[in-house]
Amino acid sequence: MSSTTPLDHWSRYTPKQRIKRYAVLLLTLLVVAWALQSIDVIWEWVWDSPAQMADLFGRMVPPDPQNLPSIMWAMWETVNIATIATLFAVIISLPVAYIAAKNTTPNVATLWLGRFILVSSRSVNTIIWALLFVAIFGPGIIAGIVAIMFRSVGFMGKLLGEAIEEIDTRPVEALQASGASRFKVVLYAIVPQVMPTFFAVSILRWDINLRESTVLGLVGAGGIGIILQGAIDTFNWPEVSTVLLAILAFVILGEVVSMYLRKRIL
Repeated sequence: MSSTTPLDHWSRYTPKQRIKRYAVLLLTLLVVAWALQSIDVIWEWVWDSPAQMADLFGRMVPPDPQNLPSIMWAMWETVNIATIATLFAVIISLPVAYIAAKNTTPNVATLWLGRFILVSSRSVNTIIWALLFVAIFGPGIIAGIVAIMFRSVGFMGKLLGEAIEEIDTRPVEALQASGASRFKVVLYAIVPQVMPTFFAVSILRWDINLRESTVLGLVGAGGIGIILQGAIDTFNWPEVSTVLLAILAFVILGEVVSMYLRKRIL
């Protein structure tokens, strides 16, 4: 009779660990069940959704190209919103990133001011910003540009600030030891190190803004979303499918352009 070795009873988890894992799993299932109970899901609509989706997609075929010139013009307006907003966000995010980085901020007060700007910008969704600025500037592309810009500042400032914090401090210390001014230290020791990140983040944010700007028209902030909302409100499903195809084409084109720019610049 062969002797029993410890390897015969090897297990990935100890009994205590298994009990903890099962307890966490059970707790997760209870939380999910409670969440489903609290949101009042109408399950009849859920079970009926495949048939409704098939019916809706059937109404969208074939797409209606009758208003294609207007759709293309609205898409061009959408691209302009994304591009102009990204440009202004780049300009604003640079000083914000500088004061939000621990190794470049002048003092604690400016550090927390920069962090507050970054957090407040990223905490509010673009649609919410658009609703606020539509109330301030009225419907149109100005509200859309400002909304995209405010949202982008937090994203770009955070990534640029983290890049500044990770720079090699030896060039900075060398320039400071030679008596260089703060401006020259930033220009010759910090900027060259963060320049690749700066271009990468700017291109990435423009790509994201191109997608986000397509829905701004739903709240009156200009762009292709206005035509999309009008087509949905009038149940013009063939035109809805045309708008969706135009959005998909422009998003793919934006992805191609951003990839090309990253290869050329970085």
